Amino acid sequence: MSASLRPSASSRHAPPPGRLAVERRRDAGPGTVLLLLSGELDHDTAAPLRNALEENSARGRLVVDCSGLGFCDSTGLNLLLRARLRHLAEGGRVDLAGLRPPVDRMFEITGARQIFRVYEDAEIALRDRRSSA
Repeated sequence: MSASLRPSASSRHAPPPGRLAVERRRDAGPGTVLLLLSGELDHDTAAPLRNALEENSARGRLVVDCSGLGFCDSTGLNLLLRARLRHLAEGGRVDLAGLRPPVDRMFEITGARQIFRVYEDAEIALRDRRSSA
């Protein structure tokens, strides 16, 4: 996969502190949408992710790149869990990539890390073409 699928930290738009930015990439491969998250994901900032998940709740694969995410609370976790269930019901799946330590710890202690396919980064996730959930 080309490096252009994943913007460098300097090219990715960093939201103001306490905000969340979501960038959608449709060039991630056939039947795959890549969502790039950056900033903080909590009750007050969840709307961009909620909208992006609703817009991309069709069959296929959704890869959520969390490498730019510095914080995620239970609101973000619940949004991703619900998106996973919707995708599974339609024959698709939701995968996570690039979980940084604070976010990874939340997924680990809640047990959510065990139900998602989690990749070190988005490039590795996009190279994995396994279809089963």
